[in-house]
Amino acid sequence: MKLHIYGALKEYKKRRPARMHMPGHKANRRRFPLFKDAALDITELSFSDCLESPDGIIAKAQQDIADVLGAKRSYILTDGSTCGVFAMLYCVKAAGGKVVIARNSHKSVYNACAVLGIEPILLKNNELDGVLLPPTAADIEAVLNKEKDACAVLVTSPDYYGNIADYAAIRRVCTRYEKIFMVDGAHGAYLRFDPDENADYAGRYADIWVDGAHKTLPALTQGALLNLSDESLRTAAEEGLNIFRTTSPSYPVMASVEYGVKYLEDNGAQLIDAVKRELALCRAKLKKRGIGVYEGSRTLVLAADLASAGISPDLAQERLEHAGIFAEMNDGRYLLFYFSPLTPPAQIARLARRLSVLLRMRSLKTESISAREYVCGVKKFGYLTAQSLPFEYVPLTQAAGRVAARGAGITPPCYPVVVAGEQITAEAAQALAQAKHTFGIKNGKIAVLHIGGRA
Repeated sequence: MKLHIYGALKEYKKRRPARMHMPGHKANRRRFPLFKDAALDITELSFSDCLESPDGIIAKAQQDIADVLGAKRSYILTDGSTCGVFAMLYCVKAAGGKVVIARNSHKSVYNACAVLGIEPILLKNNELDGVLLPPTAADIEAVLNKEKDACAVLVTSPDYYGNIADYAAIRRVCTRYEKIFMVDGAHGAYLRFDPDENADYAGRYADIWVDGAHKTLPALTQGALLNLSDESLRTAAEEGLNIFRTTSPSYPVMASVEYGVKYLEDNGAQLIDAVKRELALCRAKLKKRGIGVYEGSRTLVLAADLASAGISPDLAQERLEHAGIFAEMNDGRYLLFYFSPLTPPAQIARLARRLSVLLRMRSLKTESISAREYVCGVKKFGYLTAQSLPFEYVPLTQAAGRVAARGAGITPPCYPVVVAGEQITAEAAQALAQAKHTFGIKNGKIAVLHIGGRA
């Protein structure tokens, strides 16, 4: 495995150089003892290339990654998938038009639309067991028939819960209507290396897509990729990247992205197979013992439906953490356990045993949890119109019936409960008030339009 970036960092470290350059820690072991790999943390030097205009080790790494992923071009990101989403939508701005998106798009999609002046056209998602499903090709075609000036479709797939869109059918619709097909595939990078499921990898169908390398590959947090298969988008995509990404990229993060892709190219099939087999066994055991799982998941995610089993998800989470097991997310019904090809199968077996123990604990039983349904607002104004109008903050207890001036939602999974321009329902206000972590809420208050009064 040839690692261009990591190899250069290791070679530099061996030289024990006088670091007359940034960063300020200078890899000083005596003064900076907590970070043992600081010697690999450098800046743009004569040998280390430049992410903004690469022609050396970064360029070689990116070309290798593109070859592995089946892309025409791949761009390493050290700002997370968010930067890639902004660059994708910059292509929409360059093309001039609206973008069709799923309602449960990540907050970065909405933020990019606000910053770039793009009107998002929200698709109404279907729902399965309290989880929003990806839009269908028919849903998208119906919208494109009405919104003639939409120039792109952006699908979030896979999502947090493991739902995957029908890429092939959506690709056919986008081709027929001559629209750019974009995918926020932040949760699905590993699928490229799954011999049984790589047909579900976004890169087989999208014109441009994001891989959140750090989510499912062996890569450091914030490591991601923007990839494109349509060369006509190159100029706009690169302009977008040069606007939105940092000018001080982390070399360890870049090196880890290259490593993650190449490591799974060599080892992914075997690792993924082992995790999938143990995960299938875990799901079967849980269902047999009375703990439901979300059936729509097609990725390395286990969504344990504890609420339907009469178990308090909050209390169960506390018990699991006391036992050293930490879930990715608790949405009030499901505990989501997020695996990757590097998850030891023995840990999944341990989780299954621990969940079975919780089922027998009377102290965790509850009758107060009802089946969770997704709640949202009701559109009253266009997204960009709402963003441009005067607004004020009101307590969530007084927000029902008002029109949201900014998006607000629960994090994770970081998609909105209400979108700017939507009337806030009582259910939406309650969901936001009860959530532990939110965005768009300040001290229990939400931004609502000041003019126009109540809707």
